[in-house]
Amino acid sequence: MNLNGRRQSGNVDDRRGRKMGKGVLGGGIGAVIIAALVAWISGGNPLDVLVSNGGALLSGQSAVETPYEPTAEEEELAVFSKQILAGTEDVWTEIFRQNGLEYEPPKLVLFTGSVQSGCGGATASTGPFYCSADQSVYIDLSFFSNMRRDIGADGDFAYAYVIAHEVGHHVQYLLGTLDKAHEQMSRLSQTEANKISVRLELQADFYAGVWAHHDNKMFNSIEPGDIDEAINAANKIGDDYLQKQAQGYTVPDAFNHGTSEQRARWLRRGLDTGNPASGDTFSPAYSQL
Repeated sequence: MNLNGRRQSGNVDDRRGRKMGKGVLGGGIGAVIIAALVAWISGGNPLDVLVSNGGALLSGQSAVETPYEPTAEEEELAVFSKQILAGTEDVWTEIFRQNGLEYEPPKLVLFTGSVQSGCGGATASTGPFYCSADQSVYIDLSFFSNMRRDIGADGDFAYAYVIAHEVGHHVQYLLGTLDKAHEQMSRLSQTEANKISVRLELQADFYAGVWAHHDNKMFNSIEPGDIDEAINAANKIGDDYLQKQAQGYTVPDAFNHGTSEQRARWLRRGLDTGNPASGDTFSPAYSQL
């Protein structure tokens, strides 16, 4: 991506190096990258996601400041993440304005190891997530290294897609989509609730594409190969791909993020159209997503 001269968002809470004061409760999932990749795209209440995926929960913990020196690579990723967040602020502010709405950007929380959010506690193994309770996107930057090392999803545009996807959930929250979907999910069986979750995730992918479309128009940010990086990442985090990697077979009733084909297709639709109105993932029959 071409980010030369781009501003960095100041809407960032940098908690890197802070440690939680008490022990971790529950039976954590360590650093299993497949679980992390499943978790980051959940888009619902992160506390629910952590419980359902066996993530370690932190209870009654206080942050302890410790000296922290990020590596040069991590600091570069921090600057990159702040630039991408700034890009989402610029794009979505303008899109909302054009539709007579006011965009309130989410905060980006950078952390290492573990963190306490408005939706509960999380560890780095949870992966990036959006918490609507405090309207914040949480990310441990080591996740990007894990993407590259463990599943071969690499490149700055692939990393930008991760951030833009989580911001897409914030857009859903501001538009009322997220709360409405969660209310519906609370009244359904797990299988049917999973289908609503898929609709949420595919729309967040679409919104990530919408952001990229307009960011490129504003800043000429997309370079040759960038789109391929994002599409490759979308393919690598589909439910079917991740389940096959983890257990050798798929369980479609357990899909709650979308297949590789669906994720790549909705991301591409957002990239191609740039029109938020073209991202209705709730009206089509589930089989047509």
